[in-house]
Amino acid sequence: MIIPSAIVFAFLYYYYFNSTQSDDLSFNPAGLKSDLRNALFGQHIVSDVVLKAVSSFMADKNTNKPLVLSFHGIMGTGKNHAFKIIARNMYEKGEKSKHIHTFISPFHFPHKENVHMYCAQLKQWIHGNVSSFPHSMFIFDEMDKMHPELIDILKPFLDYNDNVDGVSFHNAIFIFLSNTGGKVIADLALDFWREGRKREEIKMNSRDLEIMISESISKNEKSGFWHSSLIEHHLIDHYIPFLPLELRHVRQCVLTEMEHLNKTQDAHLADKVARDMPFFPKIHRVFAEKGCKSVRQKLALYVDE
Repeated sequence: MIIPSAIVFAFLYYYYFNSTQSDDLSFNPAGLKSDLRNALFGQHIVSDVVLKAVSSFMADKNTNKPLVLSFHGIMGTGKNHAFKIIARNMYEKGEKSKHIHTFISPFHFPHKENVHMYCAQLKQWIHGNVSSFPHSMFIFDEMDKMHPELIDILKPFLDYNDNVDGVSFHNAIFIFLSNTGGKVIADLALDFWREGRKREEIKMNSRDLEIMISESISKNEKSGFWHSSLIEHHLIDHYIPFLPLELRHVRQCVLTEMEHLNKTQDAHLADKVARDMPFFPKIHRVFAEKGCKSVRQKLALYVDE
């Protein structure tokens, strides 16, 4: 029997779609909870909000829009690490899954004169990948540097539309990473410190932190978000603040790097390396300027001593 090509294509599509769905999607809520609590240092707000947001989204069999998370904070506070934790508890291959698509604004969209080409390519890429794998994840790093036209291309995919050109995006996850809003978050943390309050007392509702972040983004004329319609249409589900890290958190990062490098964990050395990092305010040295960024490079200066 000669099978018409259209039927063959339909069969292969059905087989590919269902096999990739079952083989790679492997959400582990218990693992997500454990990793957020034990492997993401100093981010109690992030751990709580991400766990609830992702778990409830994955448990919902009738979602009405994709999950859209926006991570904000100064450098080195764990934004990239957090999305990797989500990924390794979402897919069997973790962050190496072919269903995770990462875009770094200055790298993938470097030339303003090519923005229309980038828009067409990005739209096609997102639509094509979600059509073959509904639970695709899209990461946009340095979102604040992304051209507003590119950001607005995302709007139909993030909205409450039943489908876009015949494809539903309700099971996809979009995560934005940005330093925008970092100053607002750091200033709030400093206020709590000056008031003699513990850092762990900072909550999402502390002085309307989420609103402060969204306003900081929307009023920043240098940010692509400023001209974008995503904020005014309320398509971002959660603005998640990453607090500046203290010495104790940087010390934990150093100990973790020792483990990754197969070095014996040395608390005294970890403290020495952590204290060698820059902190602010300079007189009191309360919060790490770069968080855990460059910890591995700094540790390398000490491991052979």
